[in-house]
Amino acid sequence: MAKYRVNKAAVAYAKDLIASRRYVVRSRWTDVQPSAEEQNRYLQSHSWAEYGRWHLAINSKAGEDTKRRFAFGFGDFRRIHRSAIIACYFRAAEWDHKEIELAAHRLLQALDRQRKQ
Repeated sequence: MAKYRVNKAAVAYAKDLIASRRYVVRSRWTDVQPSAEEQNRYLQSHSWAEYGRWHLAINSKAGEDTKRRFAFGFGDFRRIHRSAIIACYFRAAEWDHKEIELAAHRLLQALDRQRKQ
């Protein structure tokens, strides 16, 4: 089983996206999440670190420069999606990844506070 830890760089990046209002409040994550092809296109012009900051978790058992290294995506490479954060939260809760669950919960709360200002 994969061993996930919170990607602190991604949490900081998500907070920056929220603060700059680069988020989508209503979307169906299953419809808007980046496909494998879109991820590959992104990686053609961006670093692994830039790719990783769109993922809430790091799989410490996966190789450094691989897609398997990153999990719990929360955006479309332009904006964070509220539905993606909710999906991260529920998936982490389902599989008992407590730190990921808590990080997703905190981001959801931050996004909801920001959008009501």
